[in-house]
Amino acid sequence: MEHRIKELIKEKGYTQQEFADLLGMSRVGLVQIVNGKPSYPTLEKIATALNVPMWQLFASPEEIARQAKNDLCPHCGMPISIKTTIEKV
Repeated sequence: MEHRIKELIKEKGYTQQEFADLLGMSRVGLVQIVNGKPSYPTLEKIATALNVPMWQLFASPEEIARQAKNDLCPHCGMPISIKTTIEKV
C-alpha cells in the first residue's frame, strides 16, 4: 500500500514535504504513516487530500484504469463521477 500512496502523491504533483504540509504534519510523520499501518481516519484524510476515492490507495494503476474505463457516459464518452452521502435518520 505504501508504494501506491507514494505514487499518488507524485501523480498529483506534490513533493512529500508539500503533501505533509497539506495534511498539517511533518515529512517524517508522513513517511512513518505511509510506511506503517495508517488508521482508517488517516486513510480518509489522505484520500481526501489527494482527491481520490479511498479504494485507489490500495489499487494498482491497472485496476484504476480499468475502473475509470467503465465509468464513461455512454452518450458523450466523458467520465462519470458519482458522489453519495450517508445520513443518519
